[in-house]
Amino acid sequence: MNKMKEITTELVNERLEKLGFGETAANDSDVAMRNVLNHYNVKLSDNFNKADFYIYEESTADGYEVYVATYDISKVNICADVYYYDSDLAQILIDNIKHCDGCEDFPHIIYISDLDSNFVEEAMVDLFDYLTDRLEEEVRDELFDEGYEVSTSDLGAVLDYAYTNLKPEQL
Repeated sequence: MNKMKEITTELVNERLEKLGFGETAANDSDVAMRNVLNHYNVKLSDNFNKADFYIYEESTADGYEVYVATYDISKVNICADVYYYDSDLAQILIDNIKHCDGCEDFPHIIYISDLDSNFVEEAMVDLFDYLTDRLEEEVRDELFDEGYEVSTSDLGAVLDYAYTNLKPEQL
């Protein structure tokens, strides 16, 4: 009798570990950040002179702090590039990283005036979760293609996979 090859949480995590997006990276924010940046070929920098995108604080004439996020520091558009709250910056950083054109030889460089800002950590966590979900789907699809079947002991993963990959009429 042929033993069924089952897709288990452990097997999926083993494959995700090889990609840098398993439980080990999920439990170490520095590793997670490094793996996200490597995946997108991005470098964060505190060197203002050599960047493709800039996120920094600026003071207004009357002493208020605002945040600038722009590609061109010589042509800052007040309406499009200046933010009153730093809570908007995480999504801006995420969008910039997801849509950048960095490559291994020429990474996309993002200048951030304070690399320890909360919005940087928030963006890295969100990007790590996004990539982990996407890669987990790819791993499960590869395992199906390799002849693995869903383990009945992994019902939560089965339901997650079904809801994200099947059309309503297939459920």
